Amino acid sequence: MQITSEKIKDILGNPLKLFVWMITRLPYFRFIRDTQFQNDRYTFARWYKQKVLGYNKEAYWPTHFTSRILGAQNIIVGVGTNPGFIPGCYIQGSGKLTFGDYTFIAQNVGILSGGHEIYEHMKQFASETKIGSYCWIGMNSTIMPGVELGDFTIVGAGSVVTKSFPEGNCVIAGNPAKLIKKLDPEKLVKLDYKHKYRGYIRAEKFDAYRKKHLKV
Repeated sequence: MQITSEKIKDILGNPLKLFVWMITRLPYFRFIRDTQFQNDRYTFARWYKQKVLGYNKEAYWPTHFTSRILGAQNIIVGVGTNPGFIPGCYIQGSGKLTFGDYTFIAQNVGILSGGHEIYEHMKQFASETKIGSYCWIGMNSTIMPGVELGDFTIVGAGSVVTKSFPEGNCVIAGNPAKLIKKLDPEKLVKLDYKHKYRGYIRAEKFDAYRKKHLKV
């Protein structure tokens, strides 16, 4: 990230900003410098609330302190995908929950990979939920356990997705969600960040992290 003379003056004139700037020069915090031009821009403040104050501490990707992450050890996130980064989300990994690359999850979204038995509601079950790459999950929508969404699936705001749309390239909406529109594959645009991170972890190191820390 380019530092202008005005930025330097601002940092030097503010002890807190100077402290944060010095901390983020350390190799451990390289992810902050590398992600400044992404849609989900990582910050020291967000990392501090999460890893030091303990909001969603178990998640290996940046989240908002008002979102809730359960079962992070069962969740796999792709490059540039940070479920719960936006406020008010509920990301539940009772079973295996997988996200592809560059998928955006809007505010107040619930995504589940498990639930309660209908005849014995105190008993829980685990399922597998898959969200593809380049998806857009609209505000206040819910993805139910066992659903699979293919790449480039757009979920309309307020939708409840109860069945799978594995073919992707579509817009779905409603309660229950139904196919609204098919998307032209020739017009779909793919992102490609210069610095690739899966959460706080560089993409090339993720397999090793997964084997050591995750259950899926």
